[in-house]
Amino acid sequence: MRQMLRAEAGLLFAGMATFVLMGAGQSLYGPALPAFTRAFGVGLSEAGLLISAHWVGAAVGVTLMFLRGHWATPRRVLLVMALGAAMVATGAAWGLTLAGAVVFGTGYGAATTIYNRRFLNAFGARGPAMVGQLNAVFGLGAIAAPLIFVALGSQPQLSYGLVAGLALLAFLGAGSVRPEAPPPLAHGPGFRLRLDILAFGVAAIGVEASLIGLGPTALIAAGETEAHAAQLLSAFFVAFLAARVGLLWLADAVPAFALLVLALFGAGLCALGAASLSAAWFFVPLGGFAGLFFPPFYVTAAARMGSDPRVSPSIIAAGLIGGIAAPLLMGGLMSWLGDGQFFWIIAAFTLSTAAAGLLSLRRA
Repeated sequence: MRQMLRAEAGLLFAGMATFVLMGAGQSLYGPALPAFTRAFGVGLSEAGLLISAHWVGAAVGVTLMFLRGHWATPRRVLLVMALGAAMVATGAAWGLTLAGAVVFGTGYGAATTIYNRRFLNAFGARGPAMVGQLNAVFGLGAIAAPLIFVALGSQPQLSYGLVAGLALLAFLGAGSVRPEAPPPLAHGPGFRLRLDILAFGVAAIGVEASLIGLGPTALIAAGETEAHAAQLLSAFFVAFLAARVGLLWLADAVPAFALLVLALFGAGLCALGAASLSAAWFFVPLGGFAGLFFPPFYVTAAARMGSDPRVSPSIIAAGLIGGIAAPLLMGGLMSWLGDGQFFWIIAAFTLSTAAAGLLSLRRA
């Protein structure tokens, strides 16, 4: 029993420290984009490549976990994240910045796959709630990072340098979490591919990535200053964190897929309010609904796709498709239609996805 408690404590520390840094690194992209466009002379659609580069790296990390998951350890993942953040922090060239986002994203994707699966399995009946709590601490880093960014004079180099240093500190303090055995070469009978469920993950995580990465730019287009847009992004993540903490109770009270559908409807209504009434006021509650996207999607897909070791990378990969494609598409649409159309696009897409989810829920 004592050994089990020590193992759980080590898993908690390593997972939560890593997820705080993941939240910090990802949330910095949005407020840093205007600084990058000025520093490197790139347009908005090209700057959106930074967000997609992060998700491309995450896809690389998930693929490595799919093929060679037993190689990954908490310390190796933290070293990869530290290296990526340090590359972005140099500010030497736009290409190096994009490469740094890919490297940071690789560690991000591997960590997402490792810890969501471990927390779901290691804590028994508490697994779904613990997945929610793990993803909740992501919000702690995401709340703090934009505020620190403003306090440091809106300088991406200093901000990402701080993330790199903290990742190295976490590396020094992280205990060893024993890697799992490699998956079998062929899919076992427990693997069931559910494209219908995975499609909702593509859509939901695509919306989340777009809100985090391009939301501050849309707020600036709506008349907010860069500093206030960064502060609103921090408030967005306060709501994001509160929603994920609430999963401690919601996970037992509401079926996972029903919760995902409700979150999509709520996000769509908030996006409508942001587009037609006040972007500043409605952007913050959008964070609460976005915080409810991933954990119920993960729990739903894991329950329906089986126990094969490759199920978790497949679920994460679906979300990464949305995370890679959505910012590119959204950046192109904003360049074509104007930055002011961002929330209208989010509202139309999210409400359509929620309606499809409601039909699926009724059929189920």
